[in-house]
Amino acid sequence: MKILEQLARYFFPPRRPKEKPINPTDYRHVCFSVGVIEFADNVENESGKVLARIIGEEDYIKSFYYEHDYPQNILSLESRTIFDLIDRGQSLLDRTKADVIIWGKREGNKIRLNFQTGQQYETEDKSFVSLLDSLYIPASYLETPNLFPPALHNLINGAILSAITPQGAEQRIYRRYLLKKTIYALSKDDSAKNLAEEYVPYVLNFLSIIYLSYAHEEEDGRNFRTINQLLNTALKKQDLISNPIHLGCIYYHFGQLYDSASRCTPRNPTAYYRGAISYYRQAQKYLSKYTYAYDYGYISYKLSNLYYNYWKQKEDLQALRDAVFNLREAEKIYTFALFPTFWAELQGQLGKMLALLGSITHSSEISEVAINSYRNQQKVITERRNPLAWAHIQEAIGNIHYQLGQSGGGKSHFEEAMEYFHDALYIYENMELTESIKKITSSIARTQRALAQ
Repeated sequence: MKILEQLARYFFPPRRPKEKPINPTDYRHVCFSVGVIEFADNVENESGKVLARIIGEEDYIKSFYYEHDYPQNILSLESRTIFDLIDRGQSLLDRTKADVIIWGKREGNKIRLNFQTGQQYETEDKSFVSLLDSLYIPASYLETPNLFPPALHNLINGAILSAITPQGAEQRIYRRYLLKKTIYALSKDDSAKNLAEEYVPYVLNFLSIIYLSYAHEEEDGRNFRTINQLLNTALKKQDLISNPIHLGCIYYHFGQLYDSASRCTPRNPTAYYRGAISYYRQAQKYLSKYTYAYDYGYISYKLSNLYYNYWKQKEDLQALRDAVFNLREAEKIYTFALFPTFWAELQGQLGKMLALLGSITHSSEISEVAINSYRNQQKVITERRNPLAWAHIQEAIGNIHYQLGQSGGGKSHFEEAMEYFHDALYIYENMELTESIKKITSSIARTQRALAQ
């Protein structure tokens, strides 16, 4: 099926936003920096420079071409090179201050584009784009740029916008506006009608990412049906997919779709939790921890949140255990040495979940592990650097010691609780946090009564 037919059947302009339309002239100062890295294509041409010029035609993109000497095998996306690729890309992002960099690699008569952003696998607020997501375009289009289809130009622009993590409210608002504009242009343009069918699954994958990026910002589940149709159509074309990791990316975005839908339907999200969990686990079969560890680890992190939310809905203890297991999987990949900030976040979530599991199962061993996780978190979140966050952790550890004392663990746990509560109280008083002072004072009084008994 031709690209035009896919667009006509599945892609329609998104609904009008609830707020008043923005005035683009108010955001002229908002500009995104995009770098195109020298293509390792073994051909004497200027493909990378051409692409940089094409995407730089937009007034909201400041593009540049970066000549960089690197081994050609770095772009193979094999397990042994992906870590080096991520590290080199992060170094380039830091050096150039770019919002996105585009890697290009020639494969026969095609060029594969991959999009990398800063700390791409470290925080939850990052984009829906994985570095493994590959957009294939005919190499001939970059050799004759005057024939470059506008629809393909719009698709690349949409991929860039989807990869960007907005910095602040202005960028977020303008990015959403540009995404909507790009989606509308794609739905009306037939200039890519002659693109061969072998490109369809990759194009559909990126169309779904672009639409999902916009729909997630809108927080309206009515747009998700279109994305589901796009991804399903891509799956039907999987016999055209050259590498299993590309199939894994499609399942990954299915998981993201259902994950996002669960947040937009708070009344009955259980079915979406199950769908997201199923698709994420399917993606991990292709993106395993022994080959594509960062994607696997980030999916494990997302799975943990889904299992935890499912437990809150259904009080299924196994779901809480599964949440802890997946956090442990993520912890093995996001280490303190390489990812200190994200590692600390994982430790805090582990502390919270293990504290709940220890309390429910009356396991002092699990509760002690929860305390250790919180203490690990304080290796990064110190009293000096972030006193309020540190105080919240002290209060959480105090609550665990109180529960251990209540469960027959002995007087020492109540004494430990008192120490942790007073550490937190000291910070709250210095910051004049009335509600926090009231809450911690109540915890101290409760612990004092337990000690007196």
